[in-house]
Amino acid sequence: MPPDPMGATAHTLPRFPPIRPSPAAALVWFGRMLGLVLVPLVVLVAATGLAIALVRLVGDWRLGIDPFAPTDLRPRLPLAEIAGRGVLIDVLRQVLMALFVVALAAWACRGAERGALRRRLGLARPALDRASTLRLWLLLPLWPLIHIAWVTATAAALNVNFGQGVRISPFLAPVMVALWFAFVVVLAPVAEELLLRGEIYARASAFLGPAATIVATALIFCLAHVGLETGPKSANALARPLTLLPLALTLGWLRWRTGRLWPCMLLHAWSNLALLVYQLGPAIW
Repeated sequence: MPPDPMGATAHTLPRFPPIRPSPAAALVWFGRMLGLVLVPLVVLVAATGLAIALVRLVGDWRLGIDPFAPTDLRPRLPLAEIAGRGVLIDVLRQVLMALFVVALAAWACRGAERGALRRRLGLARPALDRASTLRLWLLLPLWPLIHIAWVTATAAALNVNFGQGVRISPFLAPVMVALWFAFVVVLAPVAEELLLRGEIYARASAFLGPAATIVATALIFCLAHVGLETGPKSANALARPLTLLPLALTLGWLRWRTGRLWPCMLLHAWSNLALLVYQLGPAIW
């Protein structure tokens, strides 16, 4: 029988050892992953701290109180003032977050061509054609049912009262109530999407694949919503991230499929509005 040329060639092919990442490359990858967590944490802490400081300084100045006076020498604030300051802190935090994100993205795009900032944040039409937003319009009517069903099932499984007994503070003035609604339905979705599906998505997609980027941004989004409650409400604080997981994954999928940020903002706002009506409905009706 004639010799098998393929067999002979197979024996003469050189064997290369498997390629392993160098320690330097692994360290760079770890640093990038760490940055995905630290950047939103620093932005959130900085925006919150600055918002608290500004609201306290302006509020105390308006009431003629020394903002640097010791706590035991400060007069007791009216309940309406305390509730109003809480709303103003939430609103100002979102505005500051959005400004910080734009500043970070502008720094990352320094020296780049015109329009790089908007493309980085998903605010411009992608260079390559992406999927149509038709799926978004089909998803919007169904999303409240999906999200509320998930929230209800999660609350039942964890034996928490998430979404029940929610009330608007009776000490809030009508203007503050309107401002709080704007915070929940408009400001929070815009600022959070700029941060997570804008800047953090751009950082993650630079070294991760689409699936890993979607999962990473979703987990960070959920962790950012861990509450600080203690005592009987501590279970609610830990359950909240789990209730947001389907929303977080869907928002990342929309960002990847469309290449745009506005579908994420729209679904986020619509989801917040639906959950708000679900939580406050029994108290209103």
